[in-house]
Amino acid sequence: MLSQKLLDALNDQLNAEYYSSYLYLAMSAHCEAESFRGMAHWLREQSKEEMEHAMKFYDFILSRGARVQLKELPTPPNHWASPLAVFEATLAHERHITERIHKLLDLAVAEHDHPGQVFLHWFVNEQVEEEAAAQLIVDRMKMVGDSPGGLLILDRELGAR
Repeated sequence: MLSQKLLDALNDQLNAEYYSSYLYLAMSAHCEAESFRGMAHWLREQSKEEMEHAMKFYDFILSRGARVQLKELPTPPNHWASPLAVFEATLAHERHITERIHKLLDLAVAEHDHPGQVFLHWFVNEQVEEEAAAQLIVDRMKMVGDSPGGLLILDRELGAR
């Protein structure tokens, strides 16, 4: 049985994952409006992936015989100064989510919740991938700088996701 403390934390993370999806969808819309369709595609796919993560929490909570608590989501930003700013924000957000997952795992350990620990280990590994992917994009954007040709090549590459 889930402790109330862990249940509350899992529900908070469920809602954080929904917000992640919402944020990446806002970023996708921004990139689309700026004619970076490849970046928009990458971010839309990222939004879908975050929704899948939210549903993993949703299903896990229900499988433990507990109640899901959906909360109001904050409005995400809708404009960024540059493609680099979009992906720097992506990287910062992924680092924030990693920190949250680590704290959740620490709580599951403290609560001696073994199923929760097993469940959360998947997210620990997933966050390594998420941060690495965002870091690579940021690094490449810094390499191309303000080069329109470089940004268009990167945009095309991201569109292949």
